[in-house]
Amino acid sequence: MKKIIYFFVFLILITWGCDKKLNQSNPNQLTTADYWHTKDQAFAGVTAIYNALTLDGSYMRSFPGLSDSRGDDFTGDSPWLDLDLTGQFIIPSTSAPVFWIWRDFYLVVNRANQVLYYVSKYDASVLTTEEKNRILGQAYFLRGLAFFNLATTFKIIPIMTQPILNAGDYFTPTATEDVIWNQIYADFQAAEANLPISYDNVTGPDKGQKGRATKGAAAGMLGKSYLYRKEWQKAATQLEKFFPGGPLANVYSLMPDYRDNFKDINENNAESLFEVQFTEGFGTDFNWTFDPAATWKQVTAISVTYGMEGAGFSDYLPTRWIYNEYKLEPTTAGKSDPRLLATIASYEPADNSVSAYGQPWVTFLTSHGVTNPTTRIYPRKYTNDGLGRPFETPESGINYRVLRYADILLMYAEALNELNRTAEAYPFIQQVRSRASLPNLATVKPNMTQAQMRDQLAHERALEFAIEGQRIHDLIRWGWFDDPAKLALLKSRDPDFNTYTPGNEWLPIPQQELDVNKNLLPNPAN
Repeated sequence: MKKIIYFFVFLILITWGCDKKLNQSNPNQLTTADYWHTKDQAFAGVTAIYNALTLDGSYMRSFPGLSDSRGDDFTGDSPWLDLDLTGQFIIPSTSAPVFWIWRDFYLVVNRANQVLYYVSKYDASVLTTEEKNRILGQAYFLRGLAFFNLATTFKIIPIMTQPILNAGDYFTPTATEDVIWNQIYADFQAAEANLPISYDNVTGPDKGQKGRATKGAAAGMLGKSYLYRKEWQKAATQLEKFFPGGPLANVYSLMPDYRDNFKDINENNAESLFEVQFTEGFGTDFNWTFDPAATWKQVTAISVTYGMEGAGFSDYLPTRWIYNEYKLEPTTAGKSDPRLLATIASYEPADNSVSAYGQPWVTFLTSHGVTNPTTRIYPRKYTNDGLGRPFETPESGINYRVLRYADILLMYAEALNELNRTAEAYPFIQQVRSRASLPNLATVKPNMTQAQMRDQLAHERALEFAIEGQRIHDLIRWGWFDDPAKLALLKSRDPDFNTYTPGNEWLPIPQQELDVNKNLLPNPAN
């Protein structure tokens, strides 16, 4: 089975009437008390959590877009002002896309909380211990992922670990950063303990399914969480599990073709620790409206949002800096870094890249009103460009890769460097460079200091993860916004940074949430 399908299973919340006399149950609708009794309901409940990852505010469009736009590798090019203002670090707290991110990741949290609360009460007559642990493990992982994304986007957030059981549960206060991150650690730890390495040999309706959270996904996200909080030894110890002698050794590897990580073929491959599943051919209504419906499609809108004129909205463009960064170091054969044309669509006669969406580059762009087409650059990663489909097709079933093995390698190298084990970091970086046919780093830049290696890793991560929603989070955790020299460097790379003011590296807490929940604190961007 290529991927699991996120069925539209919507869980029931308790509701309250203004008068007890009117608090009556709808005989045609399941209540919470009626649900959570059978095995099928337990498995459907955990599937519903995954479904919330495909909404507009999560991985379908807004979260990747508003993350990418704040990096120095991407810039806004949209008539939709919210998208440009986000990249310029002046987005108001009333922005709809900012609210959607908050809304949809808390939907993930609430659905996960329901599964954890109710399925934990199932006895052995309904679920085997293995099935129960596997369901709970997925809920822990998905809740941890939602909290991780909320924390890295908004800095301070409420931590909700119980389902909404009464009216007061809607007014959870903002937690401290220590509480937030300790909960993220705990969720990923619980997930790692309960999840299988794969679903090939499990017993249950999820047997053989791809796309579900695994032990490797939880272990990797836990290591990433430690890294983001500068817990270097914990991060290194955690990430060592993926290398010889560790329980996850030989489970993952780099794909020979870098672009296989961003197409709708070869999905859930050897490099992928976790990806959000999107599929074409289901439903009739685009799933970027909030009201759920059984007619929703299960497609990603990144392809149409990032696609060039004539094939999409062209809401964002790569920066000239990231394009030039790919050109700095030729391959061992004297060619351009192959990740360039997997990431950026540009006119490159020397590399036999002179087409766009299967048509001649100049003809295609000129016919859609683009002047100076040979000097223009566009995103290619996560778009339909080169996938052999008509350019008029805006939809895409390309899965969004949340965590790749390449990240495990570069994070481990970073942890080693921060532990003053710089020389040991080289081979892990080189695995990623070798896939791109770049020369041996130990030969071209031997004996780097810790500070030099930090800058090298910033360069390596920019090339490997451009337009994958990671750059802004790297810049924040590295402290570049607090370093005048680094901030000046960012401004030289991307003019969007010229309007940055301290605190606005984060997205603001949505104003409507602050208005409703008086226990919620503003963050530095408010």
